[in-house]
Amino acid sequence: MPPRLRPALLLGVPSAHRLPPPPGGEPRLWEVPTRAFAPAAHALADGVLDPAERRRAAGLGHREDRDAYVAAHVALRVLLGGQLGVDPGEVVLGRRPCPGCGGPHGRPCVSGDAVHFSLSYTRGRALIAFAAVPVGVDVERAPAPATVAHVSSALHPREREELAALPRAERAGAFCRIWVRKEAYFKGLGTGLARGLGHDRLGADPAGSVQPDGWRIHDVEVGDGFSAAVAAAADPDADADADADADAAGAGSG
Repeated sequence: MPPRLRPALLLGVPSAHRLPPPPGGEPRLWEVPTRAFAPAAHALADGVLDPAERRRAAGLGHREDRDAYVAAHVALRVLLGGQLGVDPGEVVLGRRPCPGCGGPHGRPCVSGDAVHFSLSYTRGRALIAFAAVPVGVDVERAPAPATVAHVSSALHPREREELAALPRAERAGAFCRIWVRKEAYFKGLGTGLARGLGHDRLGADPAGSVQPDGWRIHDVEVGDGFSAAVAAAADPDADADADADADAAGAGSG
């Protein structure tokens, strides 16, 4: 099983010098305690976030949601600027084609895929991954028992069996391990949840995820009350393969 990874902690705005590029192997991870980072993020937001991001933040009615969104997106742009050697406000984000339909809603990207990255956030915590290969990340709070009961029926049959075999008190933690592994993997693929929760078996084993072909999934150590995972492609040409699959699907549906 791949080892658990420990992210670097981002508590303040890093210095403006260029950050080293991500290594060719494991992804580089940053954990952002959003409550602690929010004051610095709000101070930078007008000069760093793009108009769509500022509108989205302003539309969030709950302060904690707004703080988490601003902290996560400012942190992403600050760190991306360090990776690319540009001012955070000059980072231009786009979307890769969806590998399922070819539409413009696949993984977020920067021009030329100079670095691959992924962002996930929830109230109190954000997680950001950089890699030399396609990558996806997810962080979540432990779900309520009602959520586990409602969503578990959509999981892979083997995963449903794993959860059913556990004592009731352990199911929420096990479900969250499955969920973050799947979200990270699907975000790395660029499909999101449209792939379907029952399509892949990644499992609830606390020792580590089942490894899908061509990908490595690691659990990530984050603060108490949260679960997280990161998925990185083993093949640097994974995007080219996905684009070819999307092209083939489009040709077959014409």
